[in-house]
Amino acid sequence: MAQDKERTAPKATGRGTYAVGDARRAKILDTAVEHFAQWGFHASSLARIANDCGITQGGLLHHFRSKEDLLLSVLAQSEQHDVERLFSGPEESVAAYYATVVALAADNARRPGLVRMYNTLVGESGHAGHPAHEYFTQRYARVLAHNVRLLEAGVARGELRPGTDCEAVARETLAVMDGLQIQWMLAPEAVDMPARLHGYLDRQLRGISVSGTGLPAAAPSA
Repeated sequence: MAQDKERTAPKATGRGTYAVGDARRAKILDTAVEHFAQWGFHASSLARIANDCGITQGGLLHHFRSKEDLLLSVLAQSEQHDVERLFSGPEESVAAYYATVVALAADNARRPGLVRMYNTLVGESGHAGHPAHEYFTQRYARVLAHNVRLLEAGVARGELRPGTDCEAVARETLAVMDGLQIQWMLAPEAVDMPARLHGYLDRQLRGISVSGTGLPAAAPSA
């Protein structure tokens, strides 16, 4: 009778095994964000990251081959969010795209760990030997080219003034976005990053649009 009632522990299904692995990988990535944000790449330790995840360094290396692999995986995950917001489809107007950029700034204000990490690593990666140097070089080139194309399309359809220096405008926009992120990180209570960015893009658009109109009023910051 006892043997009839005996139950064996259920075996983990393939789906369950993958779910556990995905959850552990996600925890490692989230923990690495905080470490890279606080200490940068070179001073961060795989052993400390693994310890904060509750696993061994060997367990971490099961998911990521090296600290460089972990760094690039963290950056790729971070960029995917931005890609989905900024590059998901064609924009109807420059004004619509700028509104999306402001919304992304609002998202970033709710992701301080990622913003801190970005600012720390982009500063470090100015050295050509840094493992993220190529990543950030290519990322800036991609984002710049995307912005230039959108502005040129705005000129072509008559939304922006003929003769607009699209590359100069795009570079200024990226510089202001990064500068506001730094100011916000230093004093988040004093700098409303989305509102400041909205104000800048509104003034910029009024200066280069044929109609002289800017952006719709910004939604209140959360």
